Amino acid sequence: MAQLIWTEPALSDLEAIADYIALDDPAAASEFVAKVFLHVEQLATYPKSGSLPKELRPNQVYRQIIERPCRIFYRISESKIYIVHVMRSERILRRKDLARKSS
Repeated sequence: MAQLIWTEPALSDLEAIADYIALDDPAAASEFVAKVFLHVEQLATYPKSGSLPKELRPNQVYRQIIERPCRIFYRISESKIYIVHVMRSERILRRKDLARKSS
């Protein structure tokens, strides 16, 4: 089983999205965060279950899982999985967003 590691930038991303949702519905924000953490937990057992982001092909370093309305990006390194970025799915992903957060 792989070890899950949330990076500080990814946690900040998630917190900002939850804060925005909470402006209208605090309960929905809490439920959303719980769903994200539950979905990410599956990666400990199935690290390659996420898809390859189309914007990053042919780069095979990053993968993503979707928990609407967000995309959660991660990379696998040996027996560790680093959660590196969380973003709203309607936003455009740029390679520099992940490179800056993964270093």
